[in-house]
Amino acid sequence: MAKVLGLGGLFFKSLDPEKLLAWYAQWLGIGDGKASIEFRSATMPPNSFTVWSPFPANTDYFAPSGRAFMFNLIVDDLDGALGQVHTGGAQVVGEIEEHEYGRFGWFIDPDGNKVELWEPPRTP
Repeated sequence: MAKVLGLGGLFFKSLDPEKLLAWYAQWLGIGDGKASIEFRSATMPPNSFTVWSPFPANTDYFAPSGRAFMFNLIVDDLDGALGQVHTGGAQVVGEIEEHEYGRFGWFIDPDGNKVELWEPPRTP
């Protein structure tokens, strides 16, 4: 049987893709704002991984966004990243959560998408 080996991409609609790409480039350092972004495994922190998880249809985990999805982006500095996106005009939502598998924070991007930022735990 053929098996899935990982997440190959995240594709979503935007009313102004170029503007949204430029915003992410400016405030989170993702790519150059001119095309899609590739995350190579060599640049990922040692304790990071990709999660694929359907949620129940009635979840409020994606609120206050009205979208049926949420991004999760791995960051090297959660506090710094949340400060940057706030400066860039994003609405930071919720409180930072800390777990044994890392720290989490959330914001609403210029298109209204809820984005979860994850700072994996540091290696000893």
